Amino acid sequence: MSIRLITFDLDDTLWDNRPVILGAETAMRDWLSEHAPRLASQPVDYLGQTRSRLLEGEPGLKYRLSELRRRTLRHALEGVGYPADEAQHLAEGAFQAMLEARHAITFFADTVTTLERLANHYKLGVITNGNADVRRLGLADYFSFILCAEELGVGKPDATPFREALNRAGLTAEQAVHIGDHPGDDIAGARAAGWRAVWFNPQRKVWADDGEADAEIASLSELPALLKRWA
Repeated sequence: MSIRLITFDLDDTLWDNRPVILGAETAMRDWLSEHAPRLASQPVDYLGQTRSRLLEGEPGLKYRLSELRRRTLRHALEGVGYPADEAQHLAEGAFQAMLEARHAITFFADTVTTLERLANHYKLGVITNGNADVRRLGLADYFSFILCAEELGVGKPDATPFREALNRAGLTAEQAVHIGDHPGDDIAGARAAGWRAVWFNPQRKVWADDGEADAEIASLSELPALLKRWA
Protein backbone atom coordinates (compact mmCIF):
# COMPACT_ATOMS: atom_id res chain seq x y z
CA MET A 1 0.00 0.00 0.00
CA SER A 2 1.43 3.39 -0.96
CA ILE A 3 2.53 5.99 1.57
CA ARG A 4 0.07 8.82 2.08
CA LEU A 5 1.06 10.15 5.51
CA ILE A 6 4.51 11.35 6.60
CA THR A 7 5.13 12.46 10.17
CA PHE A 8 8.24 14.17 11.42
CA ASP A 9 10.05 14.46 14.70
CA LEU A 10 11.27 18.05 15.25
CA ASP A 11 14.40 18.43 17.40
CA ASP A 12 17.50 17.09 15.64
CA THR A 13 15.39 16.09 12.64
CA LEU A 14 14.32 19.43 11.15
CA TRP A 15 17.12 21.36 12.89
CA ASP A 16 20.20 20.83 15.03
CA ASN A 17 18.89 21.14 18.57
CA ARG A 18 22.18 21.32 20.47
CA PRO A 19 22.87 25.05 19.93
CA VAL A 20 19.17 25.79 20.44
CA ILE A 21 19.06 24.24 23.90
CA LEU A 22 22.36 25.83 24.86
CA GLY A 23 21.01 29.23 23.83
CA ALA A 24 17.75 28.65 25.71
CA GLU A 25 19.54 27.67 28.92
CA THR A 26 21.83 30.69 28.63
CA ALA A 27 18.89 33.04 28.10
CA MET A 28 17.10 31.63 31.14
CA ARG A 29 20.17 31.94 33.37
CA ASP A 30 20.83 35.49 32.17
CA TRP A 31 17.25 36.40 33.05
CA LEU A 32 17.57 34.83 36.48
CA SER A 33 20.84 36.65 37.11
CA GLU A 34 19.05 39.95 36.59
CA HIS A 35 15.70 39.22 38.25
CA ALA A 36 16.34 36.38 40.75
CA PRO A 37 19.97 36.57 41.88
CA ARG A 38 19.42 34.30 44.88
CA LEU A 39 18.63 31.43 42.51
CA ALA A 40 21.23 32.42 39.92
CA SER A 41 23.95 32.19 42.57
CA GLN A 42 23.19 28.54 43.31
CA PRO A 43 25.39 25.74 41.90
CA VAL A 44 24.67 24.76 38.30
CA ASP A 45 23.14 21.43 39.31
CA TYR A 46 20.63 22.99 41.75
CA LEU A 47 17.91 23.19 39.12
CA GLY A 48 18.73 19.68 37.93
CA GLN A 49 18.35 18.29 41.42
CA THR A 50 15.01 20.06 41.83
CA ARG A 51 13.88 18.66 38.49
CA SER A 52 14.88 15.12 39.49
CA ARG A 53 12.89 15.32 42.72
CA LEU A 54 9.80 16.47 40.84
CA LEU A 55 10.11 13.62 38.35
CA GLU A 56 10.51 11.10 41.14
CA GLY A 57 7.24 12.27 42.65
CA GLU A 58 5.40 12.59 39.32
CA PRO A 59 7.06 10.59 36.51
CA GLY A 60 4.44 11.67 33.97
CA LEU A 61 5.95 15.15 33.98
CA LYS A 62 8.69 13.88 31.65
CA TYR A 63 6.15 14.20 28.82
CA ARG A 64 5.09 17.70 29.92
CA LEU A 65 8.29 19.61 29.42
CA SER A 66 6.88 23.11 29.73
CA GLU A 67 5.02 22.29 32.94
CA LEU A 68 8.09 20.51 34.29
CA ARG A 69 10.26 23.55 33.55
CA ARG A 70 7.79 25.93 35.21
CA ARG A 71 7.47 23.77 38.31
CA THR A 72 11.21 23.26 38.55
CA LEU A 73 11.79 26.99 38.49
CA ARG A 74 9.02 27.72 40.99
CA HIS A 75 10.17 25.08 43.47
CA ALA A 76 13.79 26.18 43.12
CA LEU A 77 12.86 29.82 43.68
CA GLU A 78 10.85 28.95 46.75
CA GLY A 79 13.75 26.81 47.93
CA VAL A 80 16.08 29.83 48.05
CA GLY A 81 13.57 31.95 49.94
CA TYR A 82 11.32 33.71 47.46
CA PRO A 83 7.67 33.89 48.63
CA ALA A 84 5.24 31.69 46.71
CA ASP A 85 3.56 34.49 44.75
CA GLU A 86 6.86 36.08 43.78
CA ALA A 87 8.33 32.68 42.91
CA GLN A 88 5.38 32.01 40.59
CA HIS A 89 5.89 35.35 38.84
CA LEU A 90 9.65 34.92 38.53
CA ALA A 91 9.32 31.34 37.30
CA GLU A 92 7.05 32.45 34.47
CA GLY A 93 9.42 35.25 33.49
CA ALA A 94 12.39 32.90 33.37
CA PHE A 95 10.38 30.32 31.45
CA GLN A 96 9.30 32.85 28.82
CA ALA A 97 12.90 34.01 28.36
CA MET A 98 13.92 30.39 27.83
CA LEU A 99 11.00 29.71 25.47
CA GLU A 100 11.79 32.72 23.31
CA ALA A 101 15.36 31.51 22.84
CA ARG A 102 14.05 27.96 22.37
CA HIS A 103 12.51 29.14 19.11
CA ALA A 104 15.63 30.88 17.80
CA ILE A 105 16.15 28.00 15.41
CA THR A 106 18.18 27.57 12.25
CA PHE A 107 16.69 24.83 10.08
CA PHE A 108 18.81 22.34 8.24
CA ALA A 109 19.51 23.72 4.77
CA ASP A 110 17.04 21.38 3.05
CA THR A 111 14.24 21.38 5.66
CA VAL A 112 11.91 23.96 4.13
CA THR A 113 12.44 22.96 0.51
CA THR A 114 11.80 19.30 1.34
CA LEU A 115 8.62 20.10 3.29
CA GLU A 116 7.40 22.24 0.41
CA ARG A 117 8.00 19.45 -2.06
CA LEU A 118 6.42 16.72 0.06
CA ALA A 119 3.39 18.78 1.07
CA ASN A 120 2.28 18.83 -2.56
CA HIS A 121 1.94 15.04 -2.64
CA TYR A 122 1.45 13.76 0.93
CA LYS A 123 -0.32 14.59 4.14
CA LEU A 124 2.29 15.78 6.63
CA GLY A 125 2.19 15.78 10.43
CA VAL A 126 4.37 16.32 13.49
CA ILE A 127 4.90 13.88 16.36
CA THR A 128 7.21 15.35 18.99
CA ASN A 129 8.14 14.82 22.61
CA GLY A 130 9.56 18.35 22.78
CA ASN A 131 7.96 21.74 23.32
CA ALA A 132 8.96 23.58 20.17
CA ASP A 133 5.95 25.11 18.42
CA VAL A 134 6.08 24.98 14.62
CA ARG A 135 3.51 27.78 14.54
CA ARG A 136 6.15 30.09 15.99
CA LEU A 137 8.65 28.86 13.42
CA GLY A 138 6.64 29.54 10.28
CA LEU A 139 6.20 25.84 9.42
CA ALA A 140 2.58 25.28 10.44
CA ASP A 141 1.18 25.59 6.91
CA TYR A 142 3.03 22.45 5.83
CA PHE A 143 1.41 20.23 8.46
CA SER A 144 -2.12 18.88 8.74
CA PHE A 145 -1.71 18.28 12.48
CA ILE A 146 0.79 18.68 15.30
CA LEU A 147 0.92 16.10 18.10
CA CYS A 148 3.09 16.83 21.13
CA ALA A 149 3.55 14.74 24.23
CA GLU A 150 2.67 17.73 26.41
CA GLU A 151 -0.89 17.78 25.08
CA LEU A 152 -1.35 14.02 24.77
CA GLY A 153 0.06 13.24 28.20
CA VAL A 154 2.25 10.53 26.71
CA GLY A 155 5.01 10.53 24.14
CA LYS A 156 7.02 8.35 21.81
CA PRO A 157 7.81 5.45 21.82
CA ASP A 158 4.30 4.79 23.18
CA ALA A 159 1.89 3.86 20.40
CA THR A 160 -0.67 6.52 21.41
CA PRO A 161 0.80 9.40 19.33
CA PHE A 162 1.04 7.17 16.26
CA ARG A 163 -2.55 5.94 16.65
CA GLU A 164 -3.76 9.50 17.10
CA ALA A 165 -1.90 10.55 13.96
CA LEU A 166 -3.73 7.88 11.97
CA ASN A 167 -7.04 9.03 13.45
CA ARG A 168 -6.31 12.63 12.43
CA ALA A 169 -5.32 11.58 8.92
CA GLY A 170 -8.03 8.97 8.43
CA LEU A 171 -5.44 6.45 7.23
CA THR A 172 -3.97 3.08 8.22
CA ALA A 173 -0.52 2.23 9.55
CA GLU A 174 0.43 0.68 6.20
CA GLN A 175 0.01 4.12 4.61
CA ALA A 176 2.23 5.96 7.09
CA VAL A 177 5.93 6.60 7.63
CA HIS A 178 7.67 8.44 10.46
CA ILE A 179 10.97 10.31 10.14
CA GLY A 180 13.16 10.85 13.20
CA ASP A 181 16.64 10.78 14.66
CA HIS A 182 16.06 8.74 17.84
CA PRO A 183 16.40 4.95 17.47
CA GLY A 184 14.09 4.26 20.42
CA ASP A 185 11.50 7.01 20.45
CA ASP A 186 11.18 7.45 16.69
CA ILE A 187 12.22 4.24 14.99
CA ALA A 188 11.24 1.58 17.54
CA GLY A 189 8.10 3.53 18.43
CA ALA A 190 6.91 3.79 14.84
CA ARG A 191 7.78 0.20 13.98
CA ALA A 192 5.94 -1.11 17.05
CA ALA A 193 2.86 0.82 15.90
CA GLY A 194 3.00 -0.91 12.51
CA TRP A 195 4.45 2.05 10.62
CA ARG A 196 7.45 2.29 8.38
CA ALA A 197 10.27 4.31 9.93
CA VAL A 198 13.12 6.30 8.41
CA TRP A 199 16.16 6.99 10.55
CA PHE A 200 17.50 10.50 10.07
CA ASN A 201 21.22 10.07 10.65
CA PRO A 202 23.25 13.00 9.31
CA GLN A 203 26.28 12.07 11.40
CA ARG A 204 26.32 8.53 9.98
CA LYS A 205 26.26 6.90 13.40
CA VAL A 206 26.37 3.11 13.66
CA TRP A 207 23.01 1.54 14.51
CA ALA A 208 23.38 -0.03 17.96
CA ASP A 209 19.78 -0.78 18.96
CA ASP A 210 17.54 -3.80 18.50
CA GLY A 211 15.49 -3.98 15.33
CA GLU A 212 16.16 -1.66 12.44
CA ALA A 213 14.70 1.18 10.44
CA ASP A 214 13.09 0.63 7.05
CA ALA A 215 15.53 3.14 5.61
CA GLU A 216 18.26 5.56 6.63
CA ILE A 217 18.92 9.05 5.27
CA ALA A 218 21.67 11.57 5.95
CA SER A 219 19.71 14.57 4.64
CA LEU A 220 16.03 15.37 4.31
CA SER A 221 16.47 16.01 0.60
CA GLU A 222 16.82 12.23 0.16
CA LEU A 223 13.21 11.65 1.24
CA PRO A 224 11.31 12.36 -2.00
CA ALA A 225 13.39 9.87 -4.00
CA LEU A 226 13.12 7.26 -1.24
CA LEU A 227 9.33 7.57 -1.13
CA LYS A 228 9.17 7.39 -4.91
CA ARG A 229 11.09 4.11 -4.85
CA TRP A 230 8.69 2.71 -2.26
CA ALA A 231 5.72 3.68 -4.41
